[in-house]
Amino acid sequence: MKVEKRTKLLKSIRHARERIRPYIRQTYLDPSPFWGNQIGGEVLLKCENYQHTGSFKVRGALNKVLALTEKQQAGPFVTASTGNHGAAFGYALSQIGGRGIVYVPENASPNKLKNISRWDVEIRTHGHDGAVSEQAARAYAHEHDLPYISPYNDPEIVAGQGTIGIELTEQSDPADVVYVALGGGGLISGIAAYLKQKWPSCRIIGCSPKNSAVMIESQAANRILDLPSMPTLSDGTAGGVEPDSITFDFCRDLVDGYETVTEDEIATAMRFTIDNDQKLIEGAAGVAIAAMYKQKEQLKGKKVIVVLCGGNVSVSVLKQIL
Repeated sequence: MKVEKRTKLLKSIRHARERIRPYIRQTYLDPSPFWGNQIGGEVLLKCENYQHTGSFKVRGALNKVLALTEKQQAGPFVTASTGNHGAAFGYALSQIGGRGIVYVPENASPNKLKNISRWDVEIRTHGHDGAVSEQAARAYAHEHDLPYISPYNDPEIVAGQGTIGIELTEQSDPADVVYVALGGGGLISGIAAYLKQKWPSCRIIGCSPKNSAVMIESQAANRILDLPSMPTLSDGTAGGVEPDSITFDFCRDLVDGYETVTEDEIATAMRFTIDNDQKLIEGAAGVAIAAMYKQKEQLKGKKVIVVLCGGNVSVSVLKQIL
């Protein structure tokens, strides 16, 4: 990544921190003796599952909305989401008295749709994949000249998610490895951009379910691929990546490695974390835990951070994994 591009992103992350600070929680960074014993090292859990609306997504959504001009904030706004971003979008709009429309895929989690519906937004169903919903939402916003709030493909969204990186450096000495769930790449792009400056020797690992690893496979092919996604417990990372996504280059230049995990591995990670750490996590957070455990032989004696990106899991899924 060019120096000026990285410098600009770091500056944006610092600005985002000040912009959204009054509206978010600085989430805990909790030690996990259980997972530390499993890998033979030290494990810290960044608890974004306790963030407003139950996921990290409020950081990016707030930063984008608050960065707009007063005229633009009149809205209405348009977005697309598989669930968590839609709820974060609703929360962000509630802070400015804004109105919004959320496009969701037909297979969106009922529990996450319920979470979105708590906010004063209109929900529109379109397509069987998050990428298709995004295309429809962008087209509608363009046709009606309305602000579009991307789930990940926007510098202000990436900067907002990058504020997690700032908190990590304030809460901990440098870690050896940080595991982050990977869908469209907004979360890992922001975190990696900041940590690579502050903790240059830290390795950043992107984690996806095997059933939907579009960004990982795209990185291997050195271009964004249009691939189908199978059903997964990690609905928060599921779906395609927009063809022009800025996060592709960020992942290529900043992420040190990738890991994919099976549905059984995700379920096991969720179950063990709920049982041993008393933390309710959703599938996407389970992906990051499962990826860490899968690489445990490389982690002996290491200090590891896992970002628990969300905790929005339905009772039916809990019954399934427990």
